[in-house]
Amino acid sequence: MKNGNLFGISAILLWATLASFGVLAGNIPPFQLTSMAFFVAFLIGLFLWKKEGKGVIVHFKQPLNVWIVGVCGLFGYHFFYFLAIQNAPAVEANLINYLWPLLIVLFSALLPTERLRWFHIAGALLGFLGAFLLVSKGKGFAFDTAYIEGYMYAVLCGVIWATYSVLSRHFAHVPTSAVGAFCGVTALLSFACHLLFEATVIPDTTQLLAIIALGLGPVGGAFFVWDIGMKSGDIQLIGSLSYAAPLLSTLLLITLGLAQMSLFVWLACGLIIAGSMLSSLNQLRKLFDGSKVKSKHQTLFP
Repeated sequence: MKNGNLFGISAILLWATLASFGVLAGNIPPFQLTSMAFFVAFLIGLFLWKKEGKGVIVHFKQPLNVWIVGVCGLFGYHFFYFLAIQNAPAVEANLINYLWPLLIVLFSALLPTERLRWFHIAGALLGFLGAFLLVSKGKGFAFDTAYIEGYMYAVLCGVIWATYSVLSRHFAHVPTSAVGAFCGVTALLSFACHLLFEATVIPDTTQLLAIIALGLGPVGGAFFVWDIGMKSGDIQLIGSLSYAAPLLSTLLLITLGLAQMSLFVWLACGLIIAGSMLSSLNQLRKLFDGSKVKSKHQTLFP
């Protein structure tokens, strides 16, 4: 479980770079950007398949339900996210989208091997409040019924990603390398959407490097390590810690001079850290009990 937690946290760290690389990608249309980034992720899958030595075709021979969950999770999330920000103000759409870490914690109660405790829910709620401050920049929200369609797409985003993440635990027998196949299909579907809805933009050198970085990191490589985290880590803990992604993303933008530090960032930082600590209560208890046992043994047997 410890290794699974580390993989889950590494995915969160990779997602923290999404906004920065997105800024560097500039005016590349969203579906074109997604298609190119997921193609890079598919190349990661090819590398893993070559390393395994089992060939390419075997990784595409997954049961239909596995394909539905994998493709709906990766492509479905991005498809409805773009629809959400096109049909509703980006601030409100992003806040609704950030329900997914809380939903992961709640949905995990449906897994037969998981036990949902009060501190998991309380920690996730604190994290969501911190995300609220980050996304709103300390200001209020003005939800308008005129944007109800966009809000519904944002809800679908959160539900799809949370469902995909929790069901990954149910499909623990499916190797993580299969994510490469899902990324390949997602790249093709995104390219089809690009041809239907967008005009192609030829990326310059900076944009191309940003796209490669996105594929290796937040829009590609992160999905491989996230899969390991969801299958073998503490799913409630990782879900709550996911609220660190928008915080770390904001701090990285500030470090790069692309955003400014403010009071709401400090408040969000405190709330998200407090929520993460609260969600980690069970892990901290085990660590504390283990330290006491170790200390006792060292006293008895110098």
